Amino acid sequence: MRKLMLAVGGSLILVAPLSQADVVGLGASVSYWDSDLSGKAATNNDVVDVENDLNLDSDSNANASLYLEHPVPLLPNVRLNYTLVEQSGRGDVGLAGFDGVSGEVQSDLDLEQLDLTLYYEVLDNWVNLDLGLTARDFSGDLIVQQANGLASSETSVDAVIPMGYLAARFDLPLTGLSVGAEGNFISFDGDSLHDFNAYGQYEISLIQFRAGYRQMSIDYEDDSDRLNVEIGGPFVSAGVSF
Repeated sequence: MRKLMLAVGGSLILVAPLSQADVVGLGASVSYWDSDLSGKAATNNDVVDVENDLNLDSDSNANASLYLEHPVPLLPNVRLNYTLVEQSGRGDVGLAGFDGVSGEVQSDLDLEQLDLTLYYEVLDNWVNLDLGLTARDFSGDLIVQQANGLASSETSVDAVIPMGYLAARFDLPLTGLSVGAEGNFISFDGDSLHDFNAYGQYEISLIQFRAGYRQMSIDYEDDSDRLNVEIGGPFVSAGVSF
């Protein structure tokens, strides 16, 4: 991970003198993400399928972002993003069980992440391109409880992870319409996190509306606990920019 931070950081130093916003800009948005979950969780060498065995389904998603752009040379722009995914379900892990839990189970999965992104605008006209580095404070907890309440298992991962950041947007002149994509990514020593979305946007006055598709892939090990899951689905968002 340190090598990735140095590589991205070096790239940012190279583009910094060539890129900056013309004026101060501030924006915020909230979104709804209708996500589905698939993949596996493991603890103490026991593995469970979160979709087929646990029947996890989305309860709620919270997504919000805030950014600040400025014309000060060399200093990066700043973006904050918060995502919370909560899923629950009733399933059956069979007689073989999972980490001491067997038979019918009630399960709850919480995934929470807070991103701090420092980035530069490499292009800022009808074609927009941002490059940066994200520090993601990521935590995930899966609790599997036997239906009779006699046994339970908890799988947890928790880390602050550096990730590359890339965003591109293409504006259709004089229409208020644009299309774009953005993502965070890292792959290191068997662990990987990828978080991408593609969207269409309509902007009128200070208001922005987006609709698109977001896909997040997590393959991360924390001691004896491991999450290898994918979360994806359509999203809609509304925001303001000044």
